[in-house]
Amino acid sequence: MATFSAFTTPIQAQRPMENLGRGVVAIRSSEDEAFISWRILGLDPDDIAFNLYRTTGAGEPELLNTDILTGGSNYVDSTADLSQENTYYVTTVVDGEESEPSGTWTLAADAEVGPLFRIPIEAGGAIRYIWVGDLDGDGEYDFVVDRLESPQRIEAYRRDGTLLWEMNLGPNSLNQNNIEPGSSAIDVGHWDGVTVFDFDGDGYAEVAIRIANGVVFGDGETFEYEDDEHQFIAVLQGSTGSLLGTAQIPDDYIADGPLAARLGVGYLDGQRPYIVAFLKNRQDSGAFNLIEAAWTFDGNSVQQAWVWKRDNQNAPDGHNTRIIDVDGDGIDEVGEIGFLLNGDGTLRYSLGPAGIVHGDRWHIAKMDPSRPGLQGYGVQQDNPSKLWEYYYDATDGTILWEHYADEVGDNGRGMVGDIDPNHSGMEAWSFLGVYNAASNELLGDAETYPWPQLGVWWDGDELLELINDGNINKWDYEGGSLQRLVTTYRFGATTADDDPMFQGDILGDWSEEVVFAGGNYSELIIFTTDQPSDLRLYTLMHNPAYRNAVTLKGYVQSSHVDYFLGAGMDVPPRPDISYVGA
Repeated sequence: MATFSAFTTPIQAQRPMENLGRGVVAIRSSEDEAFISWRILGLDPDDIAFNLYRTTGAGEPELLNTDILTGGSNYVDSTADLSQENTYYVTTVVDGEESEPSGTWTLAADAEVGPLFRIPIEAGGAIRYIWVGDLDGDGEYDFVVDRLESPQRIEAYRRDGTLLWEMNLGPNSLNQNNIEPGSSAIDVGHWDGVTVFDFDGDGYAEVAIRIANGVVFGDGETFEYEDDEHQFIAVLQGSTGSLLGTAQIPDDYIADGPLAARLGVGYLDGQRPYIVAFLKNRQDSGAFNLIEAAWTFDGNSVQQAWVWKRDNQNAPDGHNTRIIDVDGDGIDEVGEIGFLLNGDGTLRYSLGPAGIVHGDRWHIAKMDPSRPGLQGYGVQQDNPSKLWEYYYDATDGTILWEHYADEVGDNGRGMVGDIDPNHSGMEAWSFLGVYNAASNELLGDAETYPWPQLGVWWDGDELLELINDGNINKWDYEGGSLQRLVTTYRFGATTADDDPMFQGDILGDWSEEVVFAGGNYSELIIFTTDQPSDLRLYTLMHNPAYRNAVTLKGYVQSSHVDYFLGAGMDVPPRPDISYVGA
């Protein structure tokens, strides 16, 4: 097995990232058992161990483990009286010294059986997207949700369901056309217009949002401008929704109407997080204007860092953005399906001259553990050359293989992940069939493989599980069929476009949580694994590539780490990060 390292260039500086707590979570995994898991942090020493404690009712804390826990960061408690309230916490043990207790998680008496818990929220309109960030500085993730009403709103909640604030997006959110939305409309088509992150490193997440005249912030203040066409990037205080700063979005193409927006986060200088925007509007001819831009927020003001305009360049775009360090220098690049920008906003390469056009889905990940760097995979829509999918070196854009069909068509879905341990590296699949990405070997036709929608790390092994129609499945690579692990609608989960509203490693061990709304949009339903695992990985949220990825929406796609996570993987190195804030 080749060594893990994706990079050869030394990292420039430690990347400041969130100072997270242990994220303890407990669910009732069966009638007689509770399942508890917690985080290993990015900078924890390799030999860190844990003790797990339980308090039943008003009793005293009881140590549950006989020996310190040195394997996976999870535990099955088969001795609890689940008819009573049980509160869990962990301590760390390093060099024989035990730490102070972590934050706690209380499993309610007679809790619902299943790999989930529920957070009550205010009743309201449909929810499409949810973002996470530590809004109150306690080291744990809170939630920002949209409301697809007229006018639209966003709401911020603590993780216990306490409403912190709501924002009305005003009359310019009434036009919710998925191609040419109003100047303050969010979450239509592949446009989100919102992202959440701690931009100034104070330990409290802010909300970045594209706004226009007439929006009402969380503190009741109204944003007023002389017209409805000019737009701004606004940064709001995460705990109150009050305005902290704005910067005007470039108005080069304002004659063609408002710019629809897709927002995300990346460390474009390797030292601080930037707000990154993908912005488009449509000319009368049907052609699109495209701008990519980046801003910083230092706690006082929003400053534009750079603007890149496509104009007449052959640089194909798609429906979701990737912000990831492709060359290992510690500085993130900004990627679209057909081109990549350097952290300073200059064009690094375009795949357009190589024959790539628009497509709906694409990925950048460590797909081949034996090849230096990261790899990309994308699908094509109506490419006149009959190209349907391609695989390339994400560092320099070199095409490594291509697959053609017999006719021009829309290959509308594409997925990557290690779902077959018999072949080294990840598989890549679309409607043409499943291939081993590294070898380009065809493993099976499309009819016998799963729909290429979303991946999820769920059951604690090295292979990727899958989300289809909102349900969690596992590919049986020996039997050639899908195995249902969790049927989410049986618990009342409502999907958005057949997808969850959020997916990411926000609690417990390194497996991912999958977040839906309840059927009447008055609760969040958070599915968290109940599968024991000995695989010991630091939280995915301390992996720089993954943390960037969960800030992005568009056409929702799987988030990837920057190391190979799959069968036969090496132990990933400690991320080169530091903790900031509260």
